[in-house]
Amino acid sequence: MTTVTLRPMTSGEFDEWQAALAADYAAEQVAAGTWPPEGAERRAREENARLLPDGAATERMLFLRGVGGDGEPVGRAWVALDHPRGAPGVAFLYDIEVVEHRRGQGLGRALLAAVEDAARDAGADGMELNVFGQNAAARALYGTSGYEVVTQQMRKAL
Repeated sequence: MTTVTLRPMTSGEFDEWQAALAADYAAEQVAAGTWPPEGAERRAREENARLLPDGAATERMLFLRGVGGDGEPVGRAWVALDHPRGAPGVAFLYDIEVVEHRRGQGLGRALLAAVEDAARDAGADGMELNVFGQNAAARALYGTSGYEVVTQQMRKAL
């Protein structure tokens, strides 16, 4: 069984992750047709700044680095211990990612399980997340990890 341990992100890792997160989130929003390409990355950075007014020191947030059995970083995650829409006892997983060259090794499932344990240890009774429809691999991982659809947005081109 693949295991991943967690540690807090360093300040350098946090800064690097923030830049990558904004670019990735903007690209996902554009691909989903939610945002126009112009200004998307700026908008993503502004959203993150609103959610993280004190950066890495923002209270009730977990910024985690997953480490494999070989001691090398294998992924990262961002968990809010307070749900953005106020669901009591439910943490919210804003971001989770396995580093690209380590994908396909079972690390995503192990990282997700470790993050769930960290949220539980911090007092959460459940965890919710959002996944973009075009991300079939993530949808499959979450489904086989026990996550259930609680809301669903659908769109049809006219």
